[in-house]
Amino acid sequence: MGKEKLEQAFHNKQTANEKLFIPYIMAGDGGLEVLEERITSLEECGAAAIELGIPFSDPVADGPTIQEAGIRALKNGTTLAAVLDQLKTFQETRNIPIILMTYLNPIYSYGVEKFAADCQNSGVDGIIIPDLPMEEEGIVDGALKENNIAFIRLAAMTSPKNRLEEISKRTEAFLYAVSVTGTTGVRSIHDEIVKDYLQLLKENSSVPVLAGFGVSNIEQAHSLGAHCDGVIVGSKIVDLLHQGKEEEVRDLIKGSISAEFVS
Repeated sequence: MGKEKLEQAFHNKQTANEKLFIPYIMAGDGGLEVLEERITSLEECGAAAIELGIPFSDPVADGPTIQEAGIRALKNGTTLAAVLDQLKTFQETRNIPIILMTYLNPIYSYGVEKFAADCQNSGVDGIIIPDLPMEEEGIVDGALKENNIAFIRLAAMTSPKNRLEEISKRTEAFLYAVSVTGTTGVRSIHDEIVKDYLQLLKENSSVPVLAGFGVSNIEQAHSLGAHCDGVIVGSKIVDLLHQGKEEEVRDLIKGSISAEFVS
């Protein structure tokens, strides 16, 4: 279903008065054989969609935790093709939308047209490409549209207002609001300026706005969620899963999606 599946999943969560929560996991961290089990578990916890990272040798947007997960996955022999093949094996039984987070180089090496077609055949619903600037989106935009895959854009606080407005108009399914200036990773605080930034994006976006980068606990999810539609959590989820703390993952998701948040 692609883009429509994401839109419907978000609509269902918001109609149920829940905040949107997207956990990030690294494909192949722990082995590709655990991927189905992890995705199913995260869906049962209340996740709205899964952001699935593809390990890459030069992950410029990733902090130490996700970089280490990527190294573990690469050591396990994880490739983009292997991830798509694995996703295809349980495509028919999977209900939660899947969003791939990958850099441009693996897509370019794979072949843009083949990548988009194989994503559709494997049940991938959306794509995030953090190192692809707006001016170069034509490299992939047509192929993604042809295969009905949502092209999810990232907005950065350092961008000027007119650029943020344009990104807000272009994004599909949701807008990924980077809530720190830097790479991914756990943060203890978020600047007050983030709230104004999220409110600006909300005013200019016709799709949900989700805050990501540096979100690591329920309090941060609630604080940011007061100014947008939900959060994306990566490093904390990756770390907890690596430690085998699935119960803490469940508590984090369930505590974050409640609309009874504090401002």
